[in-house]
Amino acid sequence: MLRRAVPTLLLATLALVGRADDDGFSRWFADGRLDDFQVVSGSATYEVKDGVLVGTTADGSPNTFLATRKPVKNFELRFEVKVDDQLNSGVQVRSHLAAEGEQPEGAKGKLPAGRLYGPQCEIAIDGTAGNFYDEARRGTWWSILTGTDAVRTEAATKAFRKGEWNAYRIVVEGDHYRSWVNGVPTADFRQPHDPEGHIGFQVHGIAKGSGPFQVRWRDVRFKALPEQTVKK
Repeated sequence: MLRRAVPTLLLATLALVGRADDDGFSRWFADGRLDDFQVVSGSATYEVKDGVLVGTTADGSPNTFLATRKPVKNFELRFEVKVDDQLNSGVQVRSHLAAEGEQPEGAKGKLPAGRLYGPQCEIAIDGTAGNFYDEARRGTWWSILTGTDAVRTEAATKAFRKGEWNAYRIVVEGDHYRSWVNGVPTADFRQPHDPEGHIGFQVHGIAKGSGPFQVRWRDVRFKALPEQTVKK
């Protein structure tokens, strides 16, 4: 028979997101609270207005992230996002907070303590939306690292609509990462280096004297997925 194994990490994830809806998804930020999240790596600001998470740049700040306090493993994340044309953004998945003096494998140097690094699903108007970037570590696209550039079709590069709300779906199961932007497949690859980690909503850094710019997320829904199915 089939027995589903529910690991301790999955239970911790359920505790993080609270009670789920009938479809298994929890709605983040709908109550206006940010208690289960922390601002890391920079000084951009985050607030919730009418259920919409609004990230605003800070003058001269490096990349900033609103990150989950607890790590997650297997999940599906859905949201709609709108970003100012002058800004790009992203959502970190299974990412890590650097320890003092840490130099992750593939990084060119040591990272500042508390710097969030790892896979990031891109939010941008330049044709890269939905692709995954290895933030603050290898500094390149996972489609290049894994030889999966074939998924970056013309439809994928044109899926993001400038100046509009864009629907994202991100699914991470085991070593398998996938994304869709407005229903178009934009990433599909496997990599085993990050079995668990934080989700983080990015406000990209800007130069001094520019901005402020904003990125907005609404209808953010999260569902923890079982770690594995064991056959007996």
